Amino acid sequence: MRSASLGVRFACELAALVAVGWWGWTVSAVLVVVLPLLVAVVWGAFVAPRARRRVPDPARLALEVVIFAAATACFLAVGQQFVAVVFAVAAVVTALLVRKWPEPVGSRPLSDTASNP
Repeated sequence: MRSASLGVRFACELAALVAVGWWGWTVSAVLVVVLPLLVAVVWGAFVAPRARRRVPDPARLALEVVIFAAATACFLAVGQQFVAVVFAVAAVVTALLVRKWPEPVGSRPLSDTASNP
């Protein structure tokens, strides 16, 4: 069950990138690249299991909710109501389940830890 939850969570992370990129495309061709990169950088820096500056809960949960809510709003803005509802439910459920069954927080690659003790 835990691995299924993590699989759905990863799918939600990817869907969030798609959502902001899709909405960005309706506004500007530049935003189709900038918005997903921004979300990926924020997620990678503060939410991801291997993030160097991983924010502790409950602030991390709040950040996840903000990102997933923005992605839901983006799906709604491009006229994908059904996708938005399914995404929102999956995102909230996995955000809560990852607190019940924590993500595996592996060590960084040896070369990375050797250069930054």
